[in-house]
Amino acid sequence: MRIPSLMSRDISRRGFLKAGAAGVAFAATNQWSSAYADDPNVLNYLSWPGNADPYLIADFEKENNVKVRIKEYVGGDQMLAVINQSPPGSFDVVLADAEYMHLLHASDFIEELDPDDYPIKDFWPEFQKFPLHWFDGKLYGVMTDFGYLGLSYNTNTFKPEEVKSYAAMWSEKAKGKVGFFDWYLPSMGSISLSNGNLPPFDISEEKFDAVKEKLFTLKPQASGFYTIADIFSSMTNGQAQLVPGIGEWITLGLRLNGVPVDTIIPDEGGLQWTESLSIVKGTPKKDLARKFIQYTTSPQGQVKMATKVDNKKSIPSIAGWKLLNETMPKDAEILRLQLDKPNVMDEYKAKKIQFRQLPTQQSIEDWNDVWSEFKSL
Repeated sequence: MRIPSLMSRDISRRGFLKAGAAGVAFAATNQWSSAYADDPNVLNYLSWPGNADPYLIADFEKENNVKVRIKEYVGGDQMLAVINQSPPGSFDVVLADAEYMHLLHASDFIEELDPDDYPIKDFWPEFQKFPLHWFDGKLYGVMTDFGYLGLSYNTNTFKPEEVKSYAAMWSEKAKGKVGFFDWYLPSMGSISLSNGNLPPFDISEEKFDAVKEKLFTLKPQASGFYTIADIFSSMTNGQAQLVPGIGEWITLGLRLNGVPVDTIIPDEGGLQWTESLSIVKGTPKKDLARKFIQYTTSPQGQVKMATKVDNKKSIPSIAGWKLLNETMPKDAEILRLQLDKPNVMDEYKAKKIQFRQLPTQQSIEDWNDVWSEFKSL
């Protein structure tokens, strides 16, 4: 798999705010307050929702006699807005999608990390020097979990052989049944893959125009554009029966609850989403932040990340896989994290997976504008 250029064209603080972060109303729980910034017994955590679940953090809190206080965001632009608008020291750690790591680094929001401080050598070799985490040979983020995005489908309506290609979305059978997760990056990334673009986000203007043209031909097929919550409900009630750019992070939970859905990585390939932990620059609690990343990437922490009830994930740690198979073999089977059987690394090794990234040759605005135009057709 060729590693594309990692820098988007517009990386300044002003640039990413202009790209959509400024003025965004971000979600937050009532657990977090800037008053906790200097409290040595509080770890201030900026994260996607759900990552302060007691199942994930109770052992860390007990072992270190601290409380984890989380401020939640929904989407990378919101994360950037929160961290930009908060005084230095407000947060100790941030969990971010890997494609936003270079923006955090370019704006000097995160600390350089010592690789020897973390159990990266326990990771699959493919993830030990994950390129979206390294800049000029220096580490700024540690992978906590990952998953693949492809084409999710209703198994009562479509057979696996019918969805082996993204071309299924243009079939007569799919008319009015193609749902879209309302985020340009994975949705348009899937269309770019369907056009044979490898990598899908580092494309010329000519190829970008072709992606736009092909995307627009899908409007008659569309059932709607959905938030995360709406994706779950629309796939459950059958309103959306094909959805590009989502994966097992949605369909596995639904399937375990009896909804007839599954996800396939089409022949043209799929995308990898990756979540990463970094230490926020300005924190007075670097040691505690380091311990939190160490805990999360330990075998025990990795098992918890993989098996959280409402959001099961793949994990990069081989040691975590081994512990999962020893202690929770059924979960290892469901999650395809078995070492001696076909598993989630197979698609990676078959070079079917591309990193989800921010656009390289166009600006974020360019891609967002096309997505907005598509929705308004």
